[in-house]
Amino acid sequence: MASFIFRFKFFKRKFGKRNFKLLDIGAGNNSGFKTKKVFPNCEYYGLDINKNYNNESKNFLLMADFYELDLTHLQYDIIPNNYFDCICMSHVIEHLPNGDKVAVAMLNKLKPGGYFYIEYPGKKSLTLPSCYGTLNFKDDPTHIRVYSVDELSALFKKRNCIIESAGIRRNWWYIIALPVRLCISLIKYRKINGNVFWDILGFAEYLFIKKKYEST
Repeated sequence: MASFIFRFKFFKRKFGKRNFKLLDIGAGNNSGFKTKKVFPNCEYYGLDINKNYNNESKNFLLMADFYELDLTHLQYDIIPNNYFDCICMSHVIEHLPNGDKVAVAMLNKLKPGGYFYIEYPGKKSLTLPSCYGTLNFKDDPTHIRVYSVDELSALFKKRNCIIESAGIRRNWWYIIALPVRLCISLIKYRKINGNVFWDILGFAEYLFIKKKYEST
């Protein structure tokens, strides 16, 4: 099944229709349902500080497990080590004062040869205009820290990882569909949501990383 979600193209390339174990860090907005719809053979595990961030009950029926914990405490013993084929951490680290330490610690949960997708507002988001929803980094009062591709790449290269792809997120489907998405936003919110401009203006950055072997 096709999907326009940017990160899914990386999962498709690596896993296709095969079974794989995915840990989704920040599993809100019905992410479990969206993921299983595209990857029905995925063994999906969710993680968030609580279950109630825009999640319907159907999400939890699709999950192999859900870890409810505060990432900033860096206590992850409940999560098995060297277990997941892929970890996704989309728009999480910017909300954490120690997001870099959290991401590094999560490498222990990834199998050698496994993949890690990280997405976050880049430095360019500091220069964008303010908009309903979020377009400028400071539009969201829960945003704490800005990261960069260079900073995170250096961090992971020191820990036996290969940066397979990184840069500004450009979802060309979203860019092409911008006029339609503007209309949908106006109908749904009666105003334009800043996220419709993310891809054309370069709001977000991403890294897709491969863990070579046991991290230290």
